[in-house]
Amino acid sequence: QVQLVESGGGLVQAGDSLRLSCAASGRTNSYFAMAWFRQAPGKEREFVAAINWSGVNTDYADSVKGRFSISRDNAKNTVYLQMNSLKPEDSGVYRCACRRIDYYSRNPIEYDYWGQGTQVTVSS
Repeated sequence: QVQLVESGGGLVQAGDSLRLSCAASGRTNSYFAMAWFRQAPGKEREFVAAINWSGVNTDYADSVKGRFSISRDNAKNTVYLQMNSLKPEDSGVYRCACRRIDYYSRNPIEYDYWGQGTQVTVSS
């Protein structure tokens, strides 16, 4: 089992930045690819960004490309999501997820473990 705990969310204004963290514990040698998803009230869960084990390969949703950056520190078992130039439409609960294989995906059902999420609210 792997436990994931997100932190770093909050209430910010449009144009501000936030950095989210996702700390893993438990069997941390059993997960590889990681991703961030978000969900706004009344909307479906949406892929945001993903990263492979080495951190060399990443993937971003078109809506965040150029503004968000995903990275990881495997020594700390932590994945980060740096969010710049935030917009009100970026608001939602951000959850991190991991897979037991080193291939990331944009499909949430392909992830094995999930965190509880951290709220991000961007005011206009």
